Amino acid sequence: MEGLTAVHGRIAEIQNRILMLSASRTSSTSAAWSSAASAAGLTGTTAAGASTSLGAGDGTAGARVVEAASRYLRVPYAWGGTDPASGLDCSGLVQRVYKDLGIDLPRTSSQQATSGTPVANLAEARAGDLVFFDNSSSRAGIDHVGIYIGNGQMIAAPQEGEVVKIQSVGNPTLIRRVLPDTPVPTAAAAAVAGGGLGGVPYSDLFVSAGARHGVQPALLAAVAKTESNFNSSAVSSAGATGLMQFMPATARGLGVDAADPASAIDGAARYLRQLTDQFGSTSLALAAYNAGPGAVSRAGGIPPHGETQSYVTKVLSAAEAYS
Repeated sequence: MEGLTAVHGRIAEIQNRILMLSASRTSSTSAAWSSAASAAGLTGTTAAGASTSLGAGDGTAGARVVEAASRYLRVPYAWGGTDPASGLDCSGLVQRVYKDLGIDLPRTSSQQATSGTPVANLAEARAGDLVFFDNSSSRAGIDHVGIYIGNGQMIAAPQEGEVVKIQSVGNPTLIRRVLPDTPVPTAAAAAVAGGGLGGVPYSDLFVSAGARHGVQPALLAAVAKTESNFNSSAVSSAGATGLMQFMPATARGLGVDAADPASAIDGAARYLRQLTDQFGSTSLALAAYNAGPGAVSRAGGIPPHGETQSYVTKVLSAAEAYS
């Protein structure tokens, strides 16, 4: 039991360090974005006439917005809410996400709808664009906003009784782009690329899957590193395959093609989300990913097996390095 206690202590230490690193990276990224946004004339309330398409056309800035927005998934809706600790409304979410990245936007959705530049239609929309809606039949004007994440989906705070979540965009009334048009300076580019995920294989897939399912991209990258060392052709002695090392039965149950990196990463994100919701912590979710949910349930915690204990510590250590 002393060994297991030590493992739990090490896990708690790593998780605390991940949280501190994440907060630190958010702060430094915000400073970098402030510099880039200032050069584009976007500090303070964004000017309606500013040129604001994605920098360099590489989608990096949009991916950063999606990653920032994904941190607020599952936060309860609160009318007038601007603090995630107590709840967010639709425009409060948008304002908070862009504030995290060093760009100040107005408070209400109708005011935000004058920021940046217009996007002609959804086919031309990019990740990070704002999608606006006129949902009220009794009052004309914009009354709802979401953050576009691609593939016809957005992250939004829908209404009372719900939480910040991913949902279909449908038919927006208008679309606006508020990201800097000029390429982000070199120092800021590294931060926008996702901190420690810069240069990591499949980083774009980790970011997008993490946003869809509310899982930190660094954690997904850490699982891939620990499971297969980013080898999509890996096959274990037990029969697990692919980048995220799914057993055949698990892959079938999730509808995952284990040999396809995009499918495997999305499936791993969904699975980790399910396991985290089931067991209530990242460390227990990782233990269940390695040893199976039944083993964690029977043990009432991380199973007392050296392999699983080592696995959880390795993944959390790698996630810390990528944060």
